[in-house]
Order: sequence, then C-alpha cells, then structure tokens
Amino acid sequence: MPAADLDLLIDAAREAGRIATTYTGKDARRWDKPDGAGPVTEADLAVNAMLEDRLPGARPDYGWLSEETEDTADRLSRDRVFIIDPIDGTRSFADGSRTWAHSLAVAEHGVVSAAVIYLPLRDMMFTAAANQGAFLNGDPIRRSDCLLLAEAEILAARPNLQPEHWQNGHVPAFTRSYRPSLAYRLATVAQGRFDGMLTLRPSWEWDIAAGDLILREAGACCTDRSGAQLRFNNPHPMLNGVIASNLVLHAQILGALSTPD
Repeated sequence: MPAADLDLLIDAAREAGRIATTYTGKDARRWDKPDGAGPVTEADLAVNAMLEDRLPGARPDYGWLSEETEDTADRLSRDRVFIIDPIDGTRSFADGSRTWAHSLAVAEHGVVSAAVIYLPLRDMMFTAAANQGAFLNGDPIRRSDCLLLAEAEILAARPNLQPEHWQNGHVPAFTRSYRPSLAYRLATVAQGRFDGMLTLRPSWEWDIAAGDLILREAGACCTDRSGAQLRFNNPHPMLNGVIASNLVLHAQILGALSTPD
C-alpha cells in the first residue's frame, strides 16, 4: 500500500503545483489567520480544496489532517491519515519567492509510510515510501556524512541559537543557514545538501510529516528536540520541535542542547 499511496500523492502534488502556479504570489489575495497563526492566501485554499476532494475520494477510509481544514476528531479513529500542508512557506509564496513547497504524507498507526515534498518553481520532487528509499526527481538521495558539529552546516532559524537553548549557554560553532519552508529544510537535509536542521519550538505535524519519512529513508535520524521518535495523528497535532541529521551529528546536537524546564 505505501507504493500505491505514493503514486497517489505524486499525482496530487503535481496538480497542486499546477494550481498554485496559476496565482502570481504577490498579487494573490492574502489574509492573516486568527490568533497569530500566520498568513493564508487564495492559492493555499484552492490547493487544499483540490487535495481534500482528490485524496479522500481515492482513499475514503483514510482520515484527514490539513493546515487549511478545520480539524475534527474523526481522524483519530482511522488507521491511516493524510497529513497535508497545501503550501508550506506561505510567506515565501506571497513574497514571490520560489522556496515554497507542497507537503503531502500518509501516516499509518502514527508512522509516516508515504511522502512527497514538491517545489514546483524549482522542479524538485522529493519522494519516499516505507522501506523503498528516498528520491529527488527519481534519483536516490542520501544524507550527509559530516561527523563533526563544528564543521557542519545546519539549517535553523536565528532564535534557535539563543544561549538559553544550549548547555551552559554555549552555542555550538556550526555554520547556520536558513530556508523559509520547514518541509524544504527537511528535504535538503535528506538530500545531503545540508548536514542537519533543527527547530526547537513546537511544530505542526503537517510541516514535518512528509520530511520525516524522506529523511529516514535517506538514512538520517529525525526526532523531536528530546530525542524521541516522531509520532503523528496526535489529538493535538503538534510536535516538540525537530532535530534531523545523520546519527553522529544528531547525538552531538542533542548532547549540546539544554533540557527545557
């Protein structure tokens, strides 16, 4: 079933890209969500409407969790659930950048089994199915082999480097880079383009689910900020941050972090 689900996700992602790119980014209508939840554009909603029709239509016994759909408890009783971010990096999309992505995943009993991250304006399709490897545009990808955190290039937003997050206030001397889409950050670590990524604040499942499987299938380790395995389709669909890299760097990052109060 993961392979069949992956084919479904790939086709849906391509259609999502076709729809999203009919909008012009800066000229797309945009609103701010309540309670500081960030922006949404008409493109997000159009993509979400298509996905919500197409994916559950093909798998009516699957649950549904999307950033742009009001959540219900119905998904919690389903063995499999779609976890969707119609456009990850909405601010980037609205600014006219190319670094936004469609993030589509299927989780089975809390573990992601099929995943796609698609950047239509960069022609980058990251895919994975359980136990079948990770790919970029059909070519196998693998995480970095960097073994020293001091020599690593890590994707992280600047607030993650505040001293209070690190043992004795000592921030490791890695090179920091950044990309606005969290899904894209995860995918580029799976690709080996960067050595790791971290986000220490609570993160929504739809930002993480697809990248989790793509990373694991590329030989990387992906956990929450405490080192715990990621589990999906939780009643409150939020995770305790994310750390992703190869096993050696992951241990170094985890060991350097302070324990939250």
